[in-house]
Amino acid sequence: MSQNEELLSKLPACPVETTLTLIGNKWEVLILRDLMEGTKRFGELRRSVGHISQKVLTSQLRAMEEAGLVHREVFAEVPPRVEYSLTPLGKSLKPVMDALRDWGTEYKRHLSDGTPMVE
Repeated sequence: MSQNEELLSKLPACPVETTLTLIGNKWEVLILRDLMEGTKRFGELRRSVGHISQKVLTSQLRAMEEAGLVHREVFAEVPPRVEYSLTPLGKSLKPVMDALRDWGTEYKRHLSDGTPMVE
């Protein structure tokens, strides 16, 4: 069984649930948001995501790398340098991230001035 077939066999039938399986927690969404801007080192990513422990960030990045969303590049330097970037698959989530941003903007506007939510 190929790696793609193995991954496919573990995914739910519902496409929305499939997406949430990949980016269904707060940290994954914030990591995606910050990597949409470009390549970042671990420390930069930790600062930009904010309030995330080193252990949780490491775990989330590994899971996202396994899912094919994030690329990890290690440079043979002293001290070692590691950079994270989005793969083409990760970049394909840009419209989803844009929709989340737009909805959040509209929701905050709705709460502040009563503007109806756009359907």
